[in-house]
Amino acid sequence: MEENKKKARYERLLEQLTELLKKTDDMTAQMATISAVLFHKMDYFFWCGFYRVDTENMVVVAYQGPVACQLLPKPNGVCWAAVLENKSLVVADVHVFPGHIACDSRSQSEIVIPVRNTKGNVVAVLDVDSNELNSFDDTDKYYLEKIVQMIGVKA
Repeated sequence: MEENKKKARYERLLEQLTELLKKTDDMTAQMATISAVLFHKMDYFFWCGFYRVDTENMVVVAYQGPVACQLLPKPNGVCWAAVLENKSLVVADVHVFPGHIACDSRSQSEIVIPVRNTKGNVVAVLDVDSNELNSFDDTDKYYLEKIVQMIGVKA
């Protein structure tokens, strides 16, 4: 997607999500809404969803796309790397990422954004996959980070 078009689309999504997320402060409902909106509005999103961080696993919470891995065991995969490194990760080619967990072999690239509670602790991640290589960039990272900050996560 052309950069200016991508930025404009994300700006519209921020407005839409701001209104939708006002309707509830339930974290799971907000995650489900964000997943649905992003999946249906961003044509290069092959899978879009959230995993909740548990002690030894991440558990899928809400998503759109093909069937997901229900559990992601610690410390493997891009999602756990984002939690353990405490930062968003953009992976151009998941097949060269050490310890990648292949929930669907069609996934080629991925972006993972940590979701933090009011104390700053990572409690979940937004995970987005594309079925094309090198689909995500700093624009996606910037806007997806803004979107997850809208989730009403309590400490």
